Amino acid sequence: MGNGKPPIVEIAHLSKSYRRGSQTIPVLEDITFDIADGEFLALMGPSGSGKSTLLNLIAGIDKADQGTIRVGGVDITSLSDKELAAWRSANVGFIFQFYNLMPVLTAFENVELPLLLTGLSRNERREHVDLALQLVGLSDRVDHYPAQLSGGQQQRVAIARAVVSDPAILVADEPTGDLDRVSAGEILQLMDRLVHEFDKTIIMVTHDPRAAEKARIIRHLEKGILTDSDGQPASPVAGS
Repeated sequence: MGNGKPPIVEIAHLSKSYRRGSQTIPVLEDITFDIADGEFLALMGPSGSGKSTLLNLIAGIDKADQGTIRVGGVDITSLSDKELAAWRSANVGFIFQFYNLMPVLTAFENVELPLLLTGLSRNERREHVDLALQLVGLSDRVDHYPAQLSGGQQQRVAIARAVVSDPAILVADEPTGDLDRVSAGEILQLMDRLVHEFDKTIIMVTHDPRAAEKARIIRHLEKGILTDSDGQPASPVAGS
């Protein structure tokens, strides 16, 4: 069951393949489903099932061969590369397994990076960054560099960077994959809070059943096909 809200992501008949020499390798086949606004959805499946490819398509990093993806009513599959880059910077927050922080920048400066592309003044940027770092519990680490932070703290900085521009969706690719169990639990609690208290929409790829348990909906991919929990092709019901 979904959360009863209208969809923020609408995916219809999505297919994607890659060329390897003279071969065409199908990765996703005829994917159709919706993601409700304010949902926490986990994508699970074995390696090579197409999870990260699907995440990248939703985030506008990659382009589909066929089908459509609408996010917040915008058909992102019809955008040019330049339009897609502008849309992505305004609408998507990214959380990666290995944090992707700039080692020469402080926590504050890393979180501020997405705002440098906006028209915000320096004082406005500082206000946004301070709020984001306060949200993730790192107000006392603003001047620390990544090497001075634990893995869990680095991921918190990455989450602050992801939310600082108030994006429509957050995409997380194995966000707990490089963390110990305690730190992973803290990150998952933070993500759960973003959904429940701040109505964020999170789409998370994970191999970890414990991480998936935090999601309200779990979707399974098997060899590029969306399946239900018993391995049968899933019906394309919104938020199901």
